[in-house]
Amino acid sequence: MKPLAIQLYTLRDAMANGNHLPVLQHLADIGYKGIEGHGFGMTNREFRKVIGDMGMSPTSYFGANQTPETVNQFIDEAKELGVTDTVNGYGTAEYKTVDAIKRTAEVINSVAPTILAAGLTYSMHNHYWEFEVVDGRLAIEWLLDECPDVTLELDLYWCTNFGANRAKDMAVKFKDRVKLMHVKDGPMVRDEPMTAAGSGKVDIADAIPAADPNWLILEMDFCATDMMGAVEQSYTYLVGNGLAAGNRPV
Repeated sequence: MKPLAIQLYTLRDAMANGNHLPVLQHLADIGYKGIEGHGFGMTNREFRKVIGDMGMSPTSYFGANQTPETVNQFIDEAKELGVTDTVNGYGTAEYKTVDAIKRTAEVINSVAPTILAAGLTYSMHNHYWEFEVVDGRLAIEWLLDECPDVTLELDLYWCTNFGANRAKDMAVKFKDRVKLMHVKDGPMVRDEPMTAAGSGKVDIADAIPAADPNWLILEMDFCATDMMGAVEQSYTYLVGNGLAAGNRPV
């Protein structure tokens, strides 16, 4: 079983107005092993210590998209956070056509070798548009062909593209490129909110074992129910069903 973490974007509202420390402690009390996130007035090194004292670890550094002028700072920030996995992601325009994808790949390839030479991985996080068909292939396939050094933070909800794909099939297809996995569930209907893991329509129980990520990272962009309740319910489902490893038994 892979360790279970949470992307702090999930709890951005609860952590507003300086409420981040109680929320972080609550996540530790639930049993989450890791955190994808940083900040809240702390340096990356300070954030690492705070969550470390709570029994959790940083999973990865999810920073802004890189250029040759900014990549060394990106590397320094990842190392201060104490991680080896880094993540970026691009919008719809960068995946709209094959030519657009190739231009995006040129930017990625201008920084990826530097990131890898520093001992880090460099993954792309996906939304649904990377898993739309562009000229007969999934957009993400075009990108990965152009970017041999790049890996994936595979989002199990978005990779279904609202039911066009099965999450397990995508996990199998890209298994060798998946370094991180966002565990996300929901109705697979555009513009409708997500649900706690195990209560939606994504085949996450089949998809999780189909790849070999370093971390499983729960994320919900929006939720149909109370967000913290869904975070707790997700932990119970994933750990209780042997799909992920947590710090506390269920």
